[in-house]
Amino acid sequence: MGVFEGKVAVVTGAARGIGQAIAGKLAQEGADVVICDLQAEWLAETAGIVEGLGRKALPLAVDVGDGDAVNACIAEVVKVFGKVDIMVNNAGITKDTLLVRMSDEDWDAVLRVNLKGTFLFSRAVAKHMMKQRSGAIVNIASISGIIGTAGQANYAASKAGVIALTKSTANELAARGVRANAIAPGFISSKMTDALSEDVRNQYLSRIPLGRFGTVEDIANAVVFLASEQSSYLTGQTLNVNGGMVM
Repeated sequence: MGVFEGKVAVVTGAARGIGQAIAGKLAQEGADVVICDLQAEWLAETAGIVEGLGRKALPLAVDVGDGDAVNACIAEVVKVFGKVDIMVNNAGITKDTLLVRMSDEDWDAVLRVNLKGTFLFSRAVAKHMMKQRSGAIVNIASISGIIGTAGQANYAASKAGVIALTKSTANELAARGVRANAIAPGFISSKMTDALSEDVRNQYLSRIPLGRFGTVEDIANAVVFLASEQSSYLTGQTLNVNGGMVM
């Protein structure tokens, strides 16, 4: 039996990449998984992965920056499963450019998805988790929210906000048995890193003591740890998963 047998997990941004890996790993560990992303047609692949592991999948299209849509999503989860045990706020976007060239629209769009979306889902699930006196919230932040990254003022600010939001959430919910932690990934292998030239890849790799890019599985494994009883005395923390790039 997996560590999440009988548990219900919600994962945002679950259609691809890190979110898909997280959903699959939670299912592998026994959880039924609610798969959330912006478009319904994006969700079939991840749902197939979850169901292929013998768990229930509930695909729900939701705009994470829309409070009414988020509340309706969690109401549907509770209607179908009766509870929510794990919330993984993974949905995120980038709109990179230098600060002096960044438009109001690009700033607002990134903060709306990355920070407001995390707030809205955390607020929605907290009400149910507090009643059941148990639950784990795991927020996906970024190394950019710790060190700042040139060309990513909006993204870095949003992820720094996620880290601070995680601490406040942890402080408020601890007395009810609900934990909140964050993960700050470093460079993770993706289509973007695969497309880099060898010289650029080597420049990035030279900054990582372990000498490799991370994988989506590295992040999914960290989520399992923070969502499970293995980390029952951890709350309000940010786990840096970056190969030693930030120590």
